[in-house]
Amino acid sequence: MSWWQQVRCQVDAWQRARAEWREEAARFRAQQKAARKKGEVLEHAGPPPSGFALLPWLLMGLGSLSNLLQGKTPNPLVGSFGLLAFNSLYIYVTFRSFRKEAREAASTRVALLLMGLLTVGLALGYGGNWLMFFPLLGLATGAAVRGPWLARTGIPLAVFAGAVSWYRDGSDAITIAYGTFLSTMITAAILSLSEAVRELRAAREELARRAVEKERLRFSRDLHDLLGHTLSVIVVKSEAARRVAPRDLDAALAQISDIESVGRQALTEIREAVTGYREGSLAADLTRARSALTAAGVEPVVRQSGAPLAPQTETLLGWVVREAVTNVVRHSDATRCEITVDSAAGRARLTVTDDGPGPVAAEDRGEGGGGTGLKGLTERLAAAGGSLQAGPAPRGGFTVTAELPTEALELLTSAATAPRAS
Repeated sequence: MSWWQQVRCQVDAWQRARAEWREEAARFRAQQKAARKKGEVLEHAGPPPSGFALLPWLLMGLGSLSNLLQGKTPNPLVGSFGLLAFNSLYIYVTFRSFRKEAREAASTRVALLLMGLLTVGLALGYGGNWLMFFPLLGLATGAAVRGPWLARTGIPLAVFAGAVSWYRDGSDAITIAYGTFLSTMITAAILSLSEAVRELRAAREELARRAVEKERLRFSRDLHDLLGHTLSVIVVKSEAARRVAPRDLDAALAQISDIESVGRQALTEIREAVTGYREGSLAADLTRARSALTAAGVEPVVRQSGAPLAPQTETLLGWVVREAVTNVVRHSDATRCEITVDSAAGRARLTVTDDGPGPVAAEDRGEGGGGTGLKGLTERLAAAGGSLQAGPAPRGGFTVTAELPTEALELLTSAATAPRAS
């Protein structure tokens, strides 16, 4: 590639970077305008910094350009070529320094090394105003070199700049060394701080987004769970009331009374779910499960043994009972359902088994925890140190088995809002 082609490549890269910066600035202005219309304050760091922020420092080289124009520079052709090459390398390095992958690329390091050799050559050859290229070299070094290599590079560069200045002119060596050191360190500090602020802002926005998503998921799961279970019970009891009404009005009224009670309880639970502070009672859930199974024509068998359970453990197991019993009522066509709760050896175990048709039940209810509710419950129990398994029983029917520590230390705040199956 010829020298002119290299210059054209640098100009093209500069123009592309300029176009990207303009697009980002336009987006930021549009966001500001939209936020002002809504009366909001846009918390945004603005367009990201780019090489344009470092271009004005090239004015430090005006002294050398003035020497060239006034004919005070020997071999002006060499000086002109050196000035153009230095500016091109400076622009190349600084514009690539604002993208981490480009900053750490070998081509950027090679360009910085060539820039250093060219600076030393021009300083030794001309001295005077040409020594000001050392602070510019320090600025490009601070932009391109970050982390532990900064001190290893910046300090020797400042010392070397002072030595070359002293050797060439014998004066202003301390000024050149100090200026080179400051330009290196301050540039690196400012750009690193700006990058860290943007990363922290992005991390905060990501955390806020995830918190919103988590809350939406909690609320949707809770509503799905509450409404699915409650509506299933109401439907079953309504059908039971319709069947017995012609021959036993008292029994039908009892079912209607149960529907009213379930509806009132559901309203209370939905209000508590909105606030996120609902805790369940395993005994109450077992009572409701027995009532729902009986109304659906399924014989309930409930056995409970062992030591009392922690409130959070009861809450999670209660939701497993709701999930499993709702699936039995809606999908199993079973005639018998056994619910067993046992706590021993530091763990609580809940088993819900029905005698419905195995293959059909497995497909409808999400075999292996594949259903919406069973999958969500599996995640919740795993977060609390437990496990959930669901699948066909060895002797037919369907079995849901949940295990939890009797005293879980780390439970999600929204454990009581476990998801539901469709």
